Amino acid sequence: MLVYKGLEIRWLGHAGFSIRWSGREVVFDPYQLKTKTKMAADVVFITHDHFDHLSANDLAKVTSPERTTIVAAKNCMSGLVSVSCRSKVFVTTGDHGEAGDLRYTVVTAYNVNKFRSPGVVYHPKEYGGVGYLVELAGVRVYHPGDTDFIPEMKGLGKIDVAFLPVSGVYVMTAAEAAEAANTIMPDVAIPMHYGTIVGSRKDAEEFKKMAKCRVEILEPEG
Repeated sequence: MLVYKGLEIRWLGHAGFSIRWSGREVVFDPYQLKTKTKMAADVVFITHDHFDHLSANDLAKVTSPERTTIVAAKNCMSGLVSVSCRSKVFVTTGDHGEAGDLRYTVVTAYNVNKFRSPGVVYHPKEYGGVGYLVELAGVRVYHPGDTDFIPEMKGLGKIDVAFLPVSGVYVMTAAEAAEAANTIMPDVAIPMHYGTIVGSRKDAEEFKKMAKCRVEILEPEG
């Protein structure tokens, strides 16, 4: 766990994160959680509908019908039909929203050089995967979703905490993630998207060597 300006930031494994502060919790992309959280999240953000980001079984461990709002990419509509929560908001790039004192902006996420077949990338822009800029307790957090280093990252503004995928194959390699970090220059970067499906801690360590910002490699707490 990393405590940053009063926020408790936990890596849940793969692309999943939990942020807790003042009795509230935000969760991103929960997947293969080993235990149910002690309290339901106030907001759960889902970046796209692939099974390792939208998992109904894992969502059941972090949501409640009374408390939780799910904010998800529009391609998640069918995958969330069976999930019970207080409300569901389906978003696309450029959307903005609020949940209490939490504010979010939806940003784009896509591949430029990760191909499933010649000329066909895993996450094309038109697929509709997203990332999120979330502002909470005076801290600006960036979860980019499954993406490569894309030109849009140059216009994100000041980022306090950035979660950056490092495994390659479907997302940025460690070197590409370092290039993204060195462009964004967050106060702290936390590597993700390794150790479950593709990638290993070695990718996180390589990323840390090449990034010019502060990097914290967290142990999974999912």
